[in-house]
Amino acid sequence: MPRPSLFFGCSFRAVPHLLLIVLAQTQASLGLGIGTVRYPGGSSIGVASLGPTLSYTAPTLTLNAGGTLAALPQGEWFLLGHSDGWFTTPPLSDGIRLGLEAGWTGSSRTAGMETEAPYAIGELLWAAPDWGVGVGAGASAGWNQGSSWVSALHTRARAWWHRAGTDWSASLEPTRFLGAWFTDVGAGATWHRGTVTASAWASARLSAAYGSKGAGSGFLQVFISPRTAFEVGAGSLLSDPYQGFPRTAFVTVGVRLVGARRAVRAVPPLAPLVPDRRGDSIVVRFRFTGARAVAIAGDWNEWRPVSLVAVGDEVWERALLVAPGTHRFNLLVDGEWVVPHGVATLADELGGLVALLVVP
Repeated sequence: MPRPSLFFGCSFRAVPHLLLIVLAQTQASLGLGIGTVRYPGGSSIGVASLGPTLSYTAPTLTLNAGGTLAALPQGEWFLLGHSDGWFTTPPLSDGIRLGLEAGWTGSSRTAGMETEAPYAIGELLWAAPDWGVGVGAGASAGWNQGSSWVSALHTRARAWWHRAGTDWSASLEPTRFLGAWFTDVGAGATWHRGTVTASAWASARLSAAYGSKGAGSGFLQVFISPRTAFEVGAGSLLSDPYQGFPRTAFVTVGVRLVGARRAVRAVPPLAPLVPDRRGDSIVVRFRFTGARAVAIAGDWNEWRPVSLVAVGDEVWERALLVAPGTHRFNLLVDGEWVVPHGVATLADELGGLVALLVVP
């Protein structure tokens, strides 16, 4: 369900990990700028706008909330609010887990038009540190002032993966709406390079009953200081049948002020794991109290777990052939994915963490 907002945000996905320190954190920001506003029956460029956002991220739970208050021509005002949450269970077996996503969007305009659109989707997920797939189903609904509530069966299949510093995603969403089907297909990529984040997204709606159409968009964010970012976006959006928002082109330009992250639990700065050398191999060692089986998997072997050997005093080790460079890895301890304590980490595509290994 597209959000008619002046500012575009990121959706964070969380993965549970065992025996690690994860920073549950809250992030707030405020956008100031101009851009396109959609409402039932049309769209308009806002004269000025405020776009606050608030996110809470923990190992298995993510909550997001935001809004836009825009001044429109002829003295009108437009208010948009949205919220969503995402929850996953711990891994049930071989990276499989259950997830639940739910959200709400609503808008109000001084001309007297109000809208609402809630949704909820349950998913079966199969996720690794740098890729994942999910299939699920749920319900979407919507209402605008002067009309009755409408609802739809909303199904979804999606995939995401990380390659060479780029996050990729694709989705297929067949929806049964008012007695007929339409299918939304989308694919996108996001690049992170230092203080710059750029993303591109293409989507299409395929339907014999409602007609087929396409849309595409791009977004660029550049941090000009640690807490100030310049944002610009442009493209087009498919119509939102739940709230009566039309298909439209859009543009956004603004500055976002980002608050400091507040960690629930503070940890000192960590360094990547630098293993010992043994001939042409490296040797990794970890200590786990009471563990029955420990394995390591990383980007050097397509994340296939390789068993470590217990060498006494609760220490597990293994000699590996790994090319020089910086690598990402996790451990599998008694069937559960683990980020080793005391090693520098990097966020993965689900909002979880992977550990860093540097081979000289």
